[in-house]
Amino acid sequence: MWSLSAWRRRRILARHPIADELWQRVRHHLSFLDGISAAEDQWLREASVLFLEDKHLTALPGVELHQEQRLLLAAQAQLPLLHLGDLNWYQGFHEIVLYPDDFLSPQRHRDASGVEHEWDGEHSGEAWQQGPIILAWPGVMASGGWEGYNLVIHELAHKLDMLNGDANGLPPLHADMRVKDWAEVMQAAYDDLNHQLDRHPDAETAIDPYAAENPAEFFAVTSEYFFSAPDLLHEAYPQVYAQLQLFYRQDPLARLKQLQATDPVYQAHE
Repeated sequence: MWSLSAWRRRRILARHPIADELWQRVRHHLSFLDGISAAEDQWLREASVLFLEDKHLTALPGVELHQEQRLLLAAQAQLPLLHLGDLNWYQGFHEIVLYPDDFLSPQRHRDASGVEHEWDGEHSGEAWQQGPIILAWPGVMASGGWEGYNLVIHELAHKLDMLNGDANGLPPLHADMRVKDWAEVMQAAYDDLNHQLDRHPDAETAIDPYAAENPAEFFAVTSEYFFSAPDLLHEAYPQVYAQLQLFYRQDPLARLKQLQATDPVYQAHE
């Protein structure tokens, strides 16, 4: 995985084995992993160990971190990388700071007339350029289902976006993808969402209206939906789903449809 040599990888995995019972508890909590193959499950299990070896989790007072909780976070973080190859996609940061609840963060914005506004915003997560990721622990624990919410994936999508510099909604695309296609599809959907909210500010949009904040948030929110509510994203913006499918090299919608076709639990949620 990433730049690890094969022997070091084997050594880390041998030093930090995950008991089957523990991994099953993690899988039970993360229902959006249902439907992945045995080989994908094994990759994710090992990748979670390697992620925890590579990143330092700093738990602030009020956050209790046991191995199961650490793995819950790591498995969510690694799902987007499931088929992206052994590259260091999460380079440029080494720490994840965990708050016991939402936190206040200083915000600054210069409006169209040049006036600068400053305020404290309440956030559940932040990703800093060349710095740590900050997560509110309740948001981490609320993630992992098919409900269209995943704080971990949202903030790590920002980190993928930042691989090209400032977060702007354009992560480094694969050689078989075209920037022109990506930009046209994402801009059209972003504009559509903004037009809906301009007409009706309190409209119940198909995806979280926070996606309309800027292109970076649009990419982060649609990445959340891609993994945790692929049916909703595909119905609202099928071309966005298709671009994310090319980027992440996964098809969560196919997994969800297969579950709905075979599992009574998922049939009840169609």
